[in-house]
Amino acid sequence: MSKNVLALGLDPAFADLSEFPELTPDLVRAFIDAQLDRLRGLGYEVESCLVDAGETAEAVAAQHLQRRDFDCVLIGAGLRPPSLLLLFEKLINLIHEHAPGARICFNSSPADTAEAVQRWI
Repeated sequence: MSKNVLALGLDPAFADLSEFPELTPDLVRAFIDAQLDRLRGLGYEVESCLVDAGETAEAVAAQHLQRRDFDCVLIGAGLRPPSLLLLFEKLINLIHEHAPGARICFNSSPADTAEAVQRWI
């Protein structure tokens, strides 16, 4: 039986890429998608949930969390800078409320997404 993973992250359209002028939101999104496909190739059922920096993030995340039971929720690095601390806390509490049995994991970049999930499920 495959494990269900929710990949919760900041939509690259809302990411501050100023330190990485070679990156565009489309390139970042393509890289994220490739890493989620890698997870699927490892046998996980993966649902992607990209949110904005706060206007609708909670509602969008709650909708995804209510769709099915998740074994693990991966929280992307883009949601964890100090400027998004309040949103990060709100999202953690939504996970706690709607997916109390799910493991929570964190990647440091899209490149180690599979490893973050594999640590917990």
